[in-house]
Amino acid sequence: MKLKSLIMLAILFGAFACTDLKEELRGDLTKDQAQQFVSPDALLKNAYNGLRTPFMDQSRFWAAQEHTTDECLGPTRGPDWDDNGVWRVLHDHTWSADHSFLGDTYNELLQVVFTTTNLLDFNPTTQQAAEARYLRAFVMFCLTDGWDQVPFRQPGENLLNPPNVVKGSAAMDFVISELNEIMGDLPDGPTNRANKNAAKVLLMKAYLNKGAFADRQAPKFATGDMQQVITLADQIINSGSYTLEDSYFDNFAPNNDQVSSENIWTGENQGGVSSGNVRSRWFCGLHYNQNPSGWNGFATLSDFYDSFEQNDARRYDEYPGSFVGGVNAGFLVGLQHDGSGNALQDRKGNPLAFTPEVKLKETGNNLEITGIRVIKYPIDYNGGDNADNDYVFFRYADVLLMKAEAMLRTGDAGGALGIVNQIRSARNASAMASLDEAALLAERGRELYWEGWRRQDLIRFGKFLNAWQEKPASGPERLLFPIPATALAVNPNLVQNPGY
Repeated sequence: MKLKSLIMLAILFGAFACTDLKEELRGDLTKDQAQQFVSPDALLKNAYNGLRTPFMDQSRFWAAQEHTTDECLGPTRGPDWDDNGVWRVLHDHTWSADHSFLGDTYNELLQVVFTTTNLLDFNPTTQQAAEARYLRAFVMFCLTDGWDQVPFRQPGENLLNPPNVVKGSAAMDFVISELNEIMGDLPDGPTNRANKNAAKVLLMKAYLNKGAFADRQAPKFATGDMQQVITLADQIINSGSYTLEDSYFDNFAPNNDQVSSENIWTGENQGGVSSGNVRSRWFCGLHYNQNPSGWNGFATLSDFYDSFEQNDARRYDEYPGSFVGGVNAGFLVGLQHDGSGNALQDRKGNPLAFTPEVKLKETGNNLEITGIRVIKYPIDYNGGDNADNDYVFFRYADVLLMKAEAMLRTGDAGGALGIVNQIRSARNASAMASLDEAALLAERGRELYWEGWRRQDLIRFGKFLNAWQEKPASGPERLLFPIPATALAVNPNLVQNPGY
Protein backbone atom coordinates (compact mmCIF):
# COMPACT_ATOMS: atom_id res chain seq x y z
CA MET A 1 0.00 0.00 0.00
CA LYS A 2 1.35 3.45 -0.88
CA LEU A 3 1.60 6.18 1.71
CA LYS A 4 -1.06 8.70 0.86
CA SER A 5 0.65 11.94 1.67
CA LEU A 6 4.12 13.36 1.14
CA ILE A 7 3.20 15.95 3.75
CA MET A 8 3.19 13.17 6.32
CA LEU A 9 6.66 12.06 5.29
CA ALA A 10 7.99 15.59 5.23
CA ILE A 11 6.84 16.08 8.81
CA LEU A 12 8.14 12.68 9.78
CA PHE A 13 11.59 13.24 8.33
CA GLY A 14 11.80 16.93 9.19
CA ALA A 15 13.32 16.14 12.56
CA PHE A 16 16.27 14.45 10.89
CA ALA A 17 17.30 17.32 8.55
CA CYS A 18 18.89 15.00 6.01
CA THR A 19 19.44 16.35 2.50
CA ASP A 20 19.63 12.89 0.96
CA LEU A 21 16.16 12.08 2.19
CA LYS A 22 14.75 15.07 0.36
CA GLU A 23 16.06 13.59 -2.86
CA GLU A 24 14.11 10.40 -2.21
CA LEU A 25 10.83 12.13 -1.37
CA ARG A 26 10.08 13.50 -4.81
CA GLY A 27 7.79 10.61 -5.68
CA ASP A 28 5.38 8.34 -3.85
CA LEU A 29 7.04 5.90 -1.50
CA THR A 30 5.70 2.54 -0.50
CA LYS A 31 5.71 1.70 3.16
CA ASP A 32 8.57 -0.74 2.61
CA GLN A 33 10.64 1.98 0.93
CA ALA A 34 9.94 4.45 3.73
CA GLN A 35 11.06 1.90 6.30
CA GLN A 36 14.52 1.92 4.71
CA PHE A 37 15.00 5.49 5.94
CA VAL A 38 13.33 5.55 9.35
CA SER A 39 13.32 3.01 12.17
CA PRO A 40 10.62 2.64 14.81
CA ASP A 41 13.29 3.38 17.41
CA ALA A 42 14.04 6.75 15.81
CA LEU A 43 10.35 7.59 15.60
CA LEU A 44 9.83 6.66 19.25
CA LYS A 45 12.74 8.86 20.28
CA ASN A 46 11.17 11.67 18.25
CA ALA A 47 7.87 11.13 20.09
CA TYR A 48 9.53 11.35 23.50
CA ASN A 49 11.41 14.47 22.46
CA GLY A 50 8.14 15.86 21.14
CA LEU A 51 6.91 16.13 24.74
CA ARG A 52 9.68 18.52 25.75
CA THR A 53 8.44 21.83 24.35
CA PRO A 54 4.71 21.41 25.08
CA PHE A 55 5.31 20.41 28.71
CA MET A 56 8.65 21.89 29.78
CA ASP A 57 8.48 25.29 28.13
CA GLN A 58 6.98 28.05 30.26
CA SER A 59 4.66 29.21 27.46
CA ARG A 60 2.85 25.99 26.59
CA PHE A 61 0.69 23.47 28.49
CA TRP A 62 2.23 24.44 31.83
CA ALA A 63 1.16 28.05 31.28
CA ALA A 64 -2.36 26.92 30.39
CA GLN A 65 -2.59 24.79 33.52
CA GLU A 66 -0.95 27.16 36.01
CA HIS A 67 -1.29 30.80 34.90
CA THR A 68 -5.06 30.35 34.69
CA THR A 69 -5.22 29.44 38.40
CA ASP A 70 -4.96 30.76 41.94
CA GLU A 71 -1.30 29.75 42.41
CA CYS A 72 0.50 31.54 39.57
CA LEU A 73 0.55 34.78 37.61
CA GLY A 74 2.85 36.56 35.18
CA PRO A 75 2.61 40.28 35.94
CA THR A 76 3.65 42.99 33.53
CA ARG A 77 6.46 44.90 35.25
CA GLY A 78 6.67 48.30 33.61
CA PRO A 79 8.12 47.64 30.15
CA ASP A 80 8.97 44.02 31.02
CA TRP A 81 6.78 40.97 30.48
CA ASP A 82 3.99 42.76 28.63
CA ASP A 83 4.09 40.62 25.47
CA ASN A 84 0.79 42.20 24.37
CA GLY A 85 -0.87 40.91 27.51
CA VAL A 86 -0.55 37.18 26.77
CA TRP A 87 0.32 36.38 30.40
CA ARG A 88 -2.23 38.69 32.01
CA VAL A 89 -5.19 37.38 30.03
CA LEU A 90 -4.46 33.84 31.13
CA HIS A 91 -4.68 34.75 34.79
CA ASP A 92 -7.80 36.93 34.57
CA HIS A 93 -9.54 34.57 32.12
CA THR A 94 -9.90 37.00 29.23
CA TRP A 95 -7.89 35.14 26.60
CA SER A 96 -9.19 35.22 23.03
CA ALA A 97 -9.45 32.60 20.30
CA ASP A 98 -6.14 33.66 18.77
CA HIS A 99 -4.02 33.33 21.93
CA SER A 100 -0.66 32.15 20.59
CA PHE A 101 0.40 29.97 23.54
CA LEU A 102 -2.86 28.04 23.54
CA GLY A 103 -2.84 27.53 19.78
CA ASP A 104 0.80 26.46 19.69
CA THR A 105 0.23 24.00 22.53
CA TYR A 106 -2.74 22.40 20.80
CA ASN A 107 -0.87 21.99 17.52
CA GLU A 108 2.29 20.64 19.15
CA LEU A 109 0.32 18.07 21.13
CA LEU A 110 -1.44 16.98 17.94
CA GLN A 111 1.98 16.48 16.37
CA VAL A 112 2.79 13.94 19.10
CA VAL A 113 -0.50 12.14 18.39
CA PHE A 114 0.47 12.03 14.71
CA THR A 115 4.02 10.82 15.37
CA THR A 116 2.99 8.03 17.71
CA THR A 117 0.20 6.83 15.43
CA ASN A 118 2.51 6.94 12.44
CA LEU A 119 5.11 4.83 14.26
CA LEU A 120 2.63 1.96 14.42
CA ASP A 121 2.87 1.66 10.63
CA PHE A 122 6.63 0.97 10.76
CA ASN A 123 6.71 -2.55 12.22
CA PRO A 124 7.61 -1.66 15.82
CA THR A 125 8.36 -4.28 18.43
CA THR A 126 5.58 -5.05 20.87
CA GLN A 127 7.19 -2.83 23.51
CA GLN A 128 7.82 0.03 21.09
CA ALA A 129 4.19 -0.05 20.01
CA ALA A 130 3.05 -0.08 23.65
CA GLU A 131 5.24 2.90 24.52
CA ALA A 132 3.97 4.84 21.51
CA ARG A 133 0.36 4.09 22.38
CA TYR A 134 0.98 5.15 25.97
CA LEU A 135 2.45 8.49 24.86
CA ARG A 136 -0.50 8.98 22.50
CA ALA A 137 -2.98 8.18 25.28
CA PHE A 138 -1.29 10.68 27.61
CA VAL A 139 -1.38 13.47 25.04
CA MET A 140 -4.98 12.67 24.11
CA PHE A 141 -5.83 12.94 27.81
CA CYS A 142 -4.21 16.38 27.94
CA LEU A 143 -5.95 17.54 24.75
CA THR A 144 -9.31 16.42 26.12
CA ASP A 145 -8.59 18.21 29.37
CA GLY A 146 -7.84 21.52 27.67
CA TRP A 147 -9.82 21.56 24.43
CA ASP A 148 -12.21 18.57 24.55
CA GLN A 149 -11.60 17.82 20.86
CA VAL A 150 -8.92 15.42 19.64
CA PRO A 151 -8.47 14.81 15.90
CA PHE A 152 -7.44 11.20 15.58
CA ARG A 153 -6.70 8.58 12.91
CA GLN A 154 -6.08 4.90 13.32
CA PRO A 155 -2.92 3.57 11.62
CA GLY A 156 -3.42 3.07 7.90
CA GLU A 157 -6.29 5.51 7.49
CA ASN A 158 -6.16 7.76 4.43
CA LEU A 159 -4.11 10.83 5.28
CA LEU A 160 -5.83 12.89 2.60
CA ASN A 161 -9.09 12.71 4.56
CA PRO A 162 -9.53 14.93 7.62
CA PRO A 163 -9.30 12.89 10.84
CA ASN A 164 -12.33 12.18 12.94
CA VAL A 165 -12.63 13.98 16.28
CA VAL A 166 -13.13 12.27 19.63
CA LYS A 167 -14.47 14.22 22.60
CA GLY A 168 -15.11 14.04 26.33
CA SER A 169 -16.30 10.67 27.59
CA ALA A 170 -15.60 8.97 24.26
CA ALA A 171 -12.00 10.19 24.38
CA MET A 172 -11.60 8.85 27.92
CA ASP A 173 -13.15 5.53 26.95
CA PHE A 174 -10.55 5.26 24.20
CA VAL A 175 -7.70 6.22 26.53
CA ILE A 176 -8.84 3.68 29.12
CA SER A 177 -9.20 0.94 26.52
CA GLU A 178 -5.76 1.67 25.06
CA LEU A 179 -4.03 1.61 28.43
CA ASN A 180 -5.67 -1.64 29.44
CA GLU A 181 -4.64 -3.24 26.15
CA ILE A 182 -0.99 -2.25 26.36
CA MET A 183 -0.41 -2.61 30.11
CA GLY A 184 1.20 -6.03 29.88
CA ASP A 185 3.51 -4.96 27.05
CA LEU A 186 5.01 -1.96 28.85
CA PRO A 187 8.30 -2.31 30.73
CA ASP A 188 8.56 -1.94 34.50
CA GLY A 189 10.91 1.03 34.10
CA PRO A 190 12.94 3.19 34.01
CA THR A 191 11.04 6.26 35.14
CA ASN A 192 11.97 8.26 32.02
CA ARG A 193 10.19 5.75 29.77
CA ALA A 194 6.57 4.79 29.51
CA ASN A 195 6.12 2.04 32.10
CA LYS A 196 3.42 -0.07 33.73
CA ASN A 197 2.94 2.10 36.80
CA ALA A 198 2.87 5.26 34.68
CA ALA A 199 0.03 3.68 32.70
CA LYS A 200 -1.78 2.94 35.97
CA VAL A 201 -1.42 6.56 37.08
CA LEU A 202 -2.79 7.77 33.75
CA LEU A 203 -5.69 5.33 34.12
CA MET A 204 -6.36 6.77 37.56
CA LYS A 205 -6.46 10.28 36.12
CA ALA A 206 -8.76 9.17 33.30
CA TYR A 207 -11.24 7.58 35.72
CA LEU A 208 -11.01 10.47 38.20
CA ASN A 209 -11.65 13.14 35.55
CA LYS A 210 -14.06 11.23 33.34
CA GLY A 211 -17.13 12.80 34.90
CA ALA A 212 -15.63 16.28 34.74
CA PHE A 213 -14.73 15.89 31.09
CA ALA A 214 -18.32 14.79 30.39
CA ASP A 215 -19.79 17.86 32.14
CA ARG A 216 -17.32 20.46 33.38
CA GLN A 217 -20.03 22.66 34.87
CA ALA A 218 -21.51 19.89 36.98
CA PRO A 219 -19.05 16.98 37.29
CA LYS A 220 -20.41 13.65 38.51
CA PHE A 221 -18.26 10.88 39.91
CA ALA A 222 -19.51 7.35 39.31
CA THR A 223 -18.84 4.96 42.16
CA GLY A 224 -17.40 2.42 39.72
CA ASP A 225 -14.92 4.95 38.37
CA MET A 226 -13.82 5.93 41.89
CA GLN A 227 -13.38 2.28 42.81
CA GLN A 228 -11.11 1.86 39.79
CA VAL A 229 -9.00 4.77 41.07
CA ILE A 230 -8.69 3.10 44.48
CA THR A 231 -7.85 -0.32 43.01
CA LEU A 232 -5.15 1.07 40.73
CA ALA A 233 -3.69 3.13 43.56
CA ASP A 234 -3.51 0.02 45.76
CA GLN A 235 -1.65 -1.84 43.03
CA ILE A 236 0.97 0.90 42.91
CA ILE A 237 1.16 1.20 46.71
CA ASN A 238 1.44 -2.56 47.20
CA SER A 239 4.19 -2.83 44.58
CA GLY A 240 6.57 -1.42 47.20
CA SER A 241 8.38 0.53 44.49
CA TYR A 242 7.75 3.99 45.91
CA THR A 243 7.81 5.86 49.20
CA LEU A 244 7.18 9.46 50.14
CA GLU A 245 10.47 11.29 49.78
CA ASP A 246 12.10 12.41 53.04
CA SER A 247 13.53 15.42 51.21
CA TYR A 248 10.65 16.88 49.19
CA PHE A 249 12.78 18.75 46.66
CA ASP A 250 14.79 15.63 45.80
CA ASN A 251 11.86 14.87 43.50
CA PHE A 252 12.81 17.85 41.33
CA ALA A 253 16.58 18.10 41.81
CA PRO A 254 19.20 17.98 39.02
CA ASN A 255 19.87 14.35 40.02
CA ASN A 256 16.24 13.44 40.66
CA ASP A 257 16.63 10.41 38.42
CA GLN A 258 18.95 9.00 41.10
CA VAL A 259 17.61 10.30 44.42
CA SER A 260 13.81 10.51 44.16
CA SER A 261 11.81 7.68 45.74
CA GLU A 262 8.53 9.11 44.43
CA ASN A 263 8.85 9.77 40.73
CA ILE A 264 6.92 7.33 38.56
CA TRP A 265 7.23 8.93 35.13
CA THR A 266 9.54 11.75 34.09
CA GLY A 267 10.77 13.49 30.97
CA GLU A 268 14.48 12.86 30.63
CA ASN A 269 16.92 15.77 30.48
CA GLN A 270 20.69 15.36 30.11
CA GLY A 271 22.63 18.06 31.86
CA GLY A 272 24.89 20.08 29.60
CA VAL A 273 23.87 17.95 26.60
CA SER A 274 20.19 17.96 25.71
CA SER A 275 17.02 18.99 27.50
CA GLY A 276 13.70 20.69 27.34
CA ASN A 277 13.31 24.14 28.81
CA VAL A 278 12.97 22.94 32.41
CA ARG A 279 15.39 25.69 33.46
CA SER A 280 12.53 28.12 32.86
CA ARG A 281 11.05 26.93 36.16
CA TRP A 282 13.65 29.03 37.97
CA PHE A 283 14.66 31.60 35.34
CA CYS A 284 11.09 32.91 35.07
CA GLY A 285 11.01 33.98 38.70
CA LEU A 286 14.56 34.90 39.63
CA HIS A 287 15.55 38.57 39.52
CA TYR A 288 18.17 39.83 37.09
CA ASN A 289 20.65 40.35 39.96
CA GLN A 290 20.34 36.86 41.41
CA ASN A 291 22.49 33.85 40.55
CA PRO A 292 21.71 32.75 37.93
CA SER A 293 20.50 36.03 36.44
CA GLY A 294 16.81 35.40 35.88
CA TRP A 295 14.01 36.95 33.86
CA ASN A 296 12.12 38.50 36.81
CA GLY A 297 8.68 37.38 35.78
CA PHE A 298 6.36 34.86 37.40
CA ALA A 299 5.16 34.81 41.01
CA THR A 300 2.65 33.10 43.23
CA LEU A 301 -0.19 34.78 45.11
CA SER A 302 -0.11 35.68 48.79
CA ASP A 303 -3.33 33.79 49.56
CA PHE A 304 -1.80 30.61 48.21
CA TYR A 305 1.49 31.18 50.04
CA ASP A 306 -0.39 31.82 53.28
CA SER A 307 -2.09 28.43 53.05
CA PHE A 308 1.20 26.74 54.05
CA GLU A 309 2.20 26.25 57.67
CA GLN A 310 5.43 27.92 58.73
CA ASN A 311 7.37 24.65 59.06
CA ASP A 312 5.95 22.90 56.01
CA ALA A 313 8.93 21.42 54.15
CA ARG A 314 7.29 22.23 50.82
CA ARG A 315 7.51 25.93 51.62
CA TYR A 316 11.25 26.48 52.19
CA ASP A 317 14.42 24.42 51.94
CA GLU A 318 18.06 25.52 51.85
CA TYR A 319 18.60 22.79 49.33
CA PRO A 320 22.23 21.65 48.91
CA GLY A 321 23.69 22.57 45.56
CA SER A 322 21.05 25.23 44.93
CA PHE A 323 21.64 27.30 48.06
CA VAL A 324 25.28 27.86 47.06
CA GLY A 325 23.92 30.65 44.88
CA GLY A 326 21.91 32.05 47.76
CA VAL A 327 18.62 30.71 46.35
CA ASN A 328 16.50 28.39 48.47
CA ALA A 329 14.05 25.86 47.07
CA GLY A 330 10.37 26.62 47.57
CA PHE A 331 9.17 30.20 47.92
CA LEU A 332 11.39 33.29 47.77
CA VAL A 333 9.97 36.05 49.94
CA GLY A 334 11.63 38.95 51.74
CA LEU A 335 15.23 40.15 51.40
CA GLN A 336 17.36 38.07 49.02
CA HIS A 337 21.09 37.35 49.41
CA ASP A 338 23.90 36.06 47.24
CA GLY A 339 25.84 32.88 47.96
CA SER A 340 28.10 34.72 50.41
CA GLY A 341 25.21 36.12 52.41
CA ASN A 342 25.38 39.65 51.01
CA ALA A 343 22.06 41.46 50.61
CA LEU A 344 21.06 42.01 46.99
CA GLN A 345 19.51 45.05 45.33
CA ASP A 346 17.22 45.53 42.36
CA ARG A 347 18.28 47.55 39.32
CA LYS A 348 17.12 50.80 40.98
CA GLY A 349 19.23 50.21 44.08
CA ASN A 350 16.31 49.16 46.28
CA PRO A 351 16.75 46.15 48.57
CA LEU A 352 15.82 43.04 46.61
CA ALA A 353 13.05 42.02 49.01
CA PHE A 354 10.21 40.14 47.32
CA THR A 355 6.83 41.26 48.65
CA PRO A 356 3.67 39.17 49.02
CA GLU A 357 1.70 41.94 47.28
CA VAL A 358 1.56 41.69 43.50
CA LYS A 359 -0.69 43.05 40.76
CA LEU A 360 -1.15 41.86 37.19
CA LYS A 361 0.14 45.22 35.97
CA GLU A 362 2.93 46.76 38.05
CA THR A 363 3.96 50.38 37.47
CA GLY A 364 5.37 51.65 40.77
CA ASN A 365 8.88 52.04 42.13
CA ASN A 366 8.75 48.49 43.52
CA LEU A 367 7.68 46.79 40.31
CA GLU A 368 10.80 44.61 40.19
CA ILE A 369 10.28 43.10 43.65
CA THR A 370 6.53 42.49 43.90
CA GLY A 371 5.36 38.91 44.16
CA ILE A 372 6.65 35.80 45.91
CA ARG A 373 8.86 33.79 43.58
CA VAL A 374 8.77 30.01 43.21
CA ILE A 375 11.68 27.58 42.89
CA LYS A 376 10.05 24.15 42.53
CA TYR A 377 13.03 22.66 40.69
CA PRO A 378 16.32 23.22 42.58
CA ILE A 379 18.75 25.06 40.33
CA ASP A 380 21.25 23.12 38.25
CA TYR A 381 24.37 25.29 38.28
CA ASN A 382 26.34 22.83 36.14
CA GLY A 383 24.13 22.14 33.13
CA GLY A 384 24.01 25.60 31.58
CA ASP A 385 21.07 25.97 29.22
CA ASN A 386 20.55 22.19 29.35
CA ALA A 387 19.55 21.55 32.96
CA ASP A 388 19.80 17.99 34.26
CA ASN A 389 16.53 17.99 36.24
CA ASP A 390 14.18 15.42 34.76
CA TYR A 391 10.70 16.86 34.30
CA VAL A 392 8.17 15.25 36.64
CA PHE A 393 4.94 14.06 35.06
CA PHE A 394 3.71 11.57 37.69
CA ARG A 395 4.80 10.90 41.25
CA TYR A 396 3.70 8.82 44.22
CA ALA A 397 2.20 11.61 46.34
CA ASP A 398 -0.30 12.31 43.56
CA VAL A 399 -1.28 8.63 43.55
CA LEU A 400 -2.03 8.84 47.27
CA LEU A 401 -4.00 12.07 46.89
CA MET A 402 -6.06 10.66 44.02
CA LYS A 403 -6.87 7.61 46.13
CA ALA A 404 -7.88 9.90 48.99
CA GLU A 405 -10.15 11.86 46.65
CA ALA A 406 -11.83 8.73 45.32
CA MET A 407 -12.37 7.52 48.90
CA LEU A 408 -13.82 10.89 49.93
CA ARG A 409 -16.16 10.90 46.93
CA THR A 410 -17.44 7.43 47.90
CA GLY A 411 -18.07 8.27 51.53
CA ASP A 412 -14.86 7.18 53.25
CA ALA A 413 -13.75 10.51 54.66
CA GLY A 414 -11.88 8.81 57.50
CA GLY A 415 -9.75 6.74 55.17
CA ALA A 416 -9.07 9.75 52.97
CA LEU A 417 -8.03 11.79 56.01
CA GLY A 418 -5.52 9.12 57.01
CA ILE A 419 -3.84 9.30 53.61
CA VAL A 420 -3.69 13.10 53.60
CA ASN A 421 -2.17 13.12 57.08
CA GLN A 422 0.39 10.54 55.98
CA ILE A 423 1.56 13.02 53.33
CA ARG A 424 1.42 15.99 55.70
CA SER A 425 3.52 14.11 58.24
CA ALA A 426 6.16 13.45 55.59
CA ARG A 427 6.17 17.20 54.80
CA ASN A 428 6.47 18.26 58.45
CA ALA A 429 2.95 19.72 58.50
CA SER A 430 0.48 19.19 61.33
CA ALA A 431 -2.28 16.59 61.07
CA MET A 432 -5.74 17.67 59.94
CA ALA A 433 -8.65 16.88 62.25
CA SER A 434 -11.17 16.41 59.43
CA LEU A 435 -11.33 16.43 55.66
CA ASP A 436 -13.81 17.80 53.14
CA GLU A 437 -13.51 18.63 49.45
CA ALA A 438 -12.21 22.15 50.08
CA ALA A 439 -9.48 20.87 52.41
CA LEU A 440 -8.46 18.16 49.97
CA LEU A 441 -8.28 20.61 47.07
CA ALA A 442 -6.10 22.89 49.19
CA GLU A 443 -3.80 20.00 50.07
CA ARG A 444 -3.45 19.02 46.42
CA GLY A 445 -2.41 22.62 45.79
CA ARG A 446 0.23 22.56 48.51
CA GLU A 447 1.65 19.21 47.44
CA LEU A 448 1.53 19.64 43.66
CA TYR A 449 2.00 23.39 43.19
CA TRP A 450 3.49 24.43 39.86
CA GLU A 451 3.48 20.83 38.54
CA GLY A 452 0.80 21.48 35.94
CA TRP A 453 -2.32 20.02 37.61
CA ARG A 454 -3.99 23.01 39.27
CA ARG A 455 -6.43 24.01 36.50
CA GLN A 456 -7.63 20.44 36.12
CA ASP A 457 -8.09 20.13 39.88
CA LEU A 458 -10.02 23.41 40.16
CA ILE A 459 -12.39 22.33 37.37
CA ARG A 460 -12.96 18.91 38.91
CA PHE A 461 -13.73 20.48 42.30
CA GLY A 462 -15.98 23.14 40.74
CA LYS A 463 -13.82 26.15 41.67
CA PHE A 464 -12.16 27.21 38.42
CA LEU A 465 -14.64 30.00 37.62
CA ASN A 466 -14.45 31.55 41.09
CA ALA A 467 -12.86 34.93 41.79
CA TRP A 468 -9.41 35.05 43.39
CA GLN A 469 -6.58 37.54 43.68
CA GLU A 470 -6.24 39.59 40.48
CA LYS A 471 -9.12 37.66 38.85
CA PRO A 472 -12.89 38.24 38.88
CA ALA A 473 -15.41 35.44 38.54
CA SER A 474 -15.46 34.08 34.98
CA GLY A 475 -18.00 32.50 32.65
CA PRO A 476 -18.38 28.81 31.75
CA GLU A 477 -16.75 29.26 28.33
CA ARG A 478 -13.42 29.46 30.23
CA LEU A 479 -13.69 25.79 31.16
CA LEU A 480 -12.27 25.03 27.70
CA PHE A 481 -9.64 26.65 25.54
CA PRO A 482 -10.31 27.78 21.95
CA ILE A 483 -9.48 25.56 18.99
CA PRO A 484 -6.83 27.43 16.96
CA ALA A 485 -7.88 28.80 13.59
CA THR A 486 -5.14 26.82 11.82
CA ALA A 487 -6.67 23.56 13.02
CA LEU A 488 -10.22 24.62 12.16
CA ALA A 489 -9.12 25.57 8.65
CA VAL A 490 -7.85 22.10 7.76
CA ASN A 491 -10.35 19.89 9.56
CA PRO A 492 -14.10 20.43 9.07
CA ASN A 493 -14.76 17.87 11.83
CA LEU A 494 -13.54 20.39 14.40
CA VAL A 495 -15.97 22.98 15.76
CA GLN A 496 -14.91 26.05 17.72
CA ASN A 497 -15.63 25.71 21.43
CA PRO A 498 -18.50 27.84 22.83
CA GLY A 499 -17.70 31.45 23.63
CA TYR A 500 -14.92 31.90 21.06
